[in-house]
Formats: sequence, structure tokens, C-alpha cells
Amino acid sequence: MTDAGADDERRRVLYIIVCAAGPASDVGKLVTLARQRGWDVQIIATPSALDFIDAEALETQTGRPVRSQYRKPGEPRSPKADAIIVAPATYNTINKWAAGISDTYALGILAEAPGLGIPVVVLPFVNTALAGRTAFRRSVEDLRAEGIHILLAPGQFEPHPPGAGGKMASIFPWDLALFEVHKVIPGRSKQVHGQ
Repeated sequence: MTDAGADDERRRVLYIIVCAAGPASDVGKLVTLARQRGWDVQIIATPSALDFIDAEALETQTGRPVRSQYRKPGEPRSPKADAIIVAPATYNTINKWAAGISDTYALGILAEAPGLGIPVVVLPFVNTALAGRTAFRRSVEDLRAEGIHILLAPGQFEPHPPGAGGKMASIFPWDLALFEVHKVIPGRSKQVHGQ
């Protein structure tokens, strides 16, 4: 006989998909915040993001391997995600995802998420020149229409001037993405922003 409440008591799994942008080197801050709030964390990096992060330190922090490629036959699967945060999300990743391109492991996960009912929160890191492009604005609209939570607005993430990304990386609002996840996941809404 199994305990009916056992599934409710397991720690929820949060995938953090990290892209190649300035704040990526600090993704451990988001891992710390998520773990403090009871999440198990699986880091998935775009191939380019591997040059921005300390994969070994993140593996120690999460207790899981950083994934950037599809697993080989016989390799263990990652646990199923209860939610996904994409941060920092780049212009490239947002546009490819909206266009249905699935040419990396990270994009494959994102392509399936809406169809599987997995909540996804996106915290972009783009400059005003990129954010103003019609293709980008259309991609954001298309993803929002599919139920993706993109934190791109006043009071959320606001694009920075071209060339100012280095200064903005240190104040990237990691907690905003986690706060949004807690708003959209049943049973997590008691969590308070910034705590």
C-alpha cells in the first residue's frame, strides 16, 4: 500500500534554463533562492551558456549534473519539471523558441513545456535595440498567447541601452522570476517576494 500524500510531500522540481548572457555567471543566486523555498533544481544550459557558468559549482550546489545535451541511451533521466524558469533569456532563445525551433536540448524542453502543461516563466536580458525589433516583439506576444509568463514590462525586466549590459548584469532581478513561479504554481503562492 502506498501513502496517498507521498507525491504531495516530494520536493517540487524547478528547471532553470540559463542562456549565454551577462547575468548567467550569477545563476547560482537563483539556485540558492529556489532551494531556500523548497525546490529541487535542475540546471539546463544552452550550449553557449556553458562558457558563462561554473558548471562544477552549480552541480555541487544542486546535486545534479548541468545538462546541455540530450542524454545518451542508458543515462539517467532528469526528474520531471514542475515549473521552468528561463533566465537570463536571450533574444536568440526567445525568437527561436517562438518560431518552433528545437535545435538544442534547452529549446527542446521549452518547445514541449506548453503542451505538457508545465508553467514557464521567462526573465529576459536584452537591450533596447533588440527588444524594439518587430521579430522580438512578435515572439514575446506569441509566447504569451501560449501561456508563457514573460517578465518584460515596467516593474519587471526593462531592456537596457546597448552597451550597458555589463552594468545591468549585477542587478539582474533573479527573485522576480521565482516570485512569478510561486504565483502560478498551486500551493506555492504563500511564498513572499524577496524573502
